[in-house]
Formats: sequence, structure tokens, C-alpha cells
Amino acid sequence: MDSFLSPSLQHWLDLTGIFVFALSGALLAVRRNFDVFGMAVLAAVTGLGGGLFRDLVIGAVPPAAFTDLGYALTPLVATVIVFFLHPEVERITKAVLVFDAAGLGLFCVTGTLKAHEYGLSLTSSAVLGLATAAGGGVLRDVLANEVPSLLRWDREVYAVPAVVGAAATALLIHGDRVNPVTMTGTAVLAFVLRLLALRYGWRAPRAWNRRSARPDES
Repeated sequence: MDSFLSPSLQHWLDLTGIFVFALSGALLAVRRNFDVFGMAVLAAVTGLGGGLFRDLVIGAVPPAAFTDLGYALTPLVATVIVFFLHPEVERITKAVLVFDAAGLGLFCVTGTLKAHEYGLSLTSSAVLGLATAAGGGVLRDVLANEVPSLLRWDREVYAVPAVVGAAATALLIHGDRVNPVTMTGTAVLAFVLRLLALRYGWRAPRAWNRRSARPDES
């Protein structure tokens, strides 16, 4: 199994993704008025959920979250930071979305890379990159009793930026152009696409000629 990035760089990219996703989970817990234990649980699930799913699928067992102390401690650090330094309530929602977008960008790249390193095809690697990026956010929303952003038509596009980032990573692998600069650029691309979707209200289309007697729900 050839590694595209050095183990040290891959490790720090993973920790960075876990941290920013964990921040979004802890901030959502504050908005939902959870206690400190609930904050820690939501931070851990958000930061580690997608990576755990990826590692189980590709057979990287036991998952890194259970063998590397840094993976377990990072969500706790994020929880402590949010517990003491969270922004004013009216600004929490925006902070959640920004950190979530950052995690989405990082994990669609690292998830695709690791899946391909374990022998998956480029297409399967990109799919697993999407699952890595979106999995933690889906679990976070479910535990917070919210419909996952991934499934809501009335929320700005969520999966599309991750799909773009994962697909771009797969293309870079195919062209043997993987390096820290290109991977950073790909993560930033997915991040910016998500922020633009939030800024301009981009949404995925619903069923053609949709008919429903029920009013739209938000």
C-alpha cells in the first residue's frame, strides 16, 4: 500500500479535521442547551464518526480513534474551548456552519486518500471520501434531534461540495498530482463551495413537477 502523503502529515490533517468538526458539534450542543457531557458526546461523534465508518469499511481496524490518544483527546479539547469561549448565542449558528464547512473540506480529501491507499478504486474512494466528510455531521444532527442537513431540501447544498472535493482528489490521484499543495487547494475548494452555498442560498433541485398537498416544511 503506497502512501500519497507522509504519515505525519496525514495524521495532522486528520486531527485538524476532527478538531474543526468537533467544534461544530460542541457549538451545536450549546445551541441545543446540552450540558458539558452532551457537548463532549456531540463533539466526539461529529469529529470521529465519519472516520470510524471509513476505517471499518476499508478494514483499518482497530480504527485510529481507538489506537491513537490524539484522536480521542482532540474532541475533548474542542469541548473545553467551546465550553469557556463559545460566542454569543445569536452567533453560534453561523460558527457551527463555518466549522462544519471546514471539516467537510478536510475530510473529503483525507477520506478519499486513505480509502485509495487501502486498495479501493478511484470511484469507490471518492464515495467513501464523501461518507467520511458527511458521516459525522449526519450523526451529530440525529443526536441533536434535527433532520440531517444532508437530507434537507430547504438547506443549502451540503453533499455537493464534498462530492466536488472527493472527485477532485480522485482525479489528482489518477494524474499522480497528490502533494500537500494540491490537497490543501482541494480542501479549500470544497470549503469555499460550501460557504458560497451558505452565502447565496444554493439548493439542490427537488423532484421534477413535484406535487404535494402538504405545505413545505423547514
